[in-house]
Amino acid sequence: MNVRNPAILAWSITLLLPAVAADELVFTPEDIIEWEHHSFEGQTRYALSEREGEAAIHAVCNQNSASGLFLEKTIDLEQTPILEWRWWVDSVHQGIDETERSGDDYPARLYAVDRYRFQVWRTRALNYVWASEMAVGADWPNAWQQRAHMVALQSGEPEAEGHWRIERRNLREDFQRFHGRDVSEIDALAIMTDCDDARQSTAAWYGEIRLMAE
Repeated sequence: MNVRNPAILAWSITLLLPAVAADELVFTPEDIIEWEHHSFEGQTRYALSEREGEAAIHAVCNQNSASGLFLEKTIDLEQTPILEWRWWVDSVHQGIDETERSGDDYPARLYAVDRYRFQVWRTRALNYVWASEMAVGADWPNAWQQRAHMVALQSGEPEAEGHWRIERRNLREDFQRFHGRDVSEIDALAIMTDCDDARQSTAAWYGEIRLMAE
């Protein structure tokens, strides 16, 4: 994946919606499937589906695709700093080094962007990933774009029986920790399943995404 890596995405979408102040924002799979589909290499297939009785976005990546679903929307983190979501991975990539460009693929990722439209070099992104090889809790700069920081929340093959994993992060705390920046709002959210660097197929499921007060 080249310097257009979607981890930093900020300047790839032009529509900026008004800031939102609310106690909770909820994006259902029915909402997420309507987000803008942006391709960086080929087309990961995203479809509205169901998993274990819950609505979900099913993402299928066949060896050479890197595309995601993007929402550009200014979200007030003073009101809703907590990001919570559900995901499920069917398989991970094998024998890769995710700190290298050749291994910069993830069966599932969700990221948040603090965007500077006219000062692109100031843009920062957090990528929460289901890693293949990196340990849970590991963090590292993106191999293609160091303004994006990777954080492994899950790692390795899912358990045989499989189940939804629920993640919960404080975005303000994470931007401070990983970027040294006090962020009062973010400007974009995205999900992506990609496999264009390792050339290994994978699939994932994304459930509801929420932003809420502490």
